[in-house]
Amino acid sequence: MKKILVTGAGGFVGSRVMQQWAGHYELCTFPKGFLATAGEDAVRQAVLQQRPDVILHTAAISDTGYCAGHPEQAYRANVELPVWLARAAAETGAKLVAFSSDQVYAGVEQSGPLPETIPLKPANVYGQGKLEMEQRVQALCPGAVLMRATWMYDLPGYRLPIRGNLPLNLLRAAQRGESVRFSVRDFRGITYVRQAVALLEAALTLPGGVYNFGSENAENMVLTARQFAETLGITVDIQEADWVRNLAMDCSKLQAHGIVFDTTQAGLTRCLRDYGLL
Repeated sequence: MKKILVTGAGGFVGSRVMQQWAGHYELCTFPKGFLATAGEDAVRQAVLQQRPDVILHTAAISDTGYCAGHPEQAYRANVELPVWLARAAAETGAKLVAFSSDQVYAGVEQSGPLPETIPLKPANVYGQGKLEMEQRVQALCPGAVLMRATWMYDLPGYRLPIRGNLPLNLLRAAQRGESVRFSVRDFRGITYVRQAVALLEAALTLPGGVYNFGSENAENMVLTARQFAETLGITVDIQEADWVRNLAMDCSKLQAHGIVFDTTQAGLTRCLRDYGLL
């Protein structure tokens, strides 16, 4: 049975990996809180002790506002830590699979779905750190798989961590009679996290490189929010803005390896069916 060391095992993605993959792999983790204070040598020694076949790195500080306000802490978590893991993976022969983010595309002026190959100059601290991480990890560990993930969501259940996401934000607004605001010129994919974790298994064997990883979405965020509200069967006051952002990803590179997500809209239908709500 393949041994997989999961970082961030108590987080949004990592906890679902631990739950969905239980019994399929030998899953191991660092002690709780270890990565928050450990230095590079301690991380290296921990990896050497575990000797995993795969290091699945899901740990990160992903709140873009928090990263902007705490750049040193964000740099350690989002750049230095995965670099340390890359060195340890190279030393032990482990396959490193790590999450990056669609935020590397923040600031891109190109319209339409974005491929992995376009020039990037991220507009926020979080995206800047993820891009530097990708570049440094690839230099140290060419076989590493780096996945640019979209905004992900789940519904409360399974006693797993939950965080703010599009369907929950819409449900909350509907319950409270509040309005929500989206831009007609904002484009991004939104992904059901449990499908992402299921498809992540196939990503363990991908050739080294950077991959857009998540649901594609051809619609702007105003229309996407309205489609989600309709699927959820709720009425929400969705107000239109017109600020510009394009994080929409072209996932054809991933699809060429047989890893195909639902569209953003179909993903929500899958989610509701999984929870017995459709």
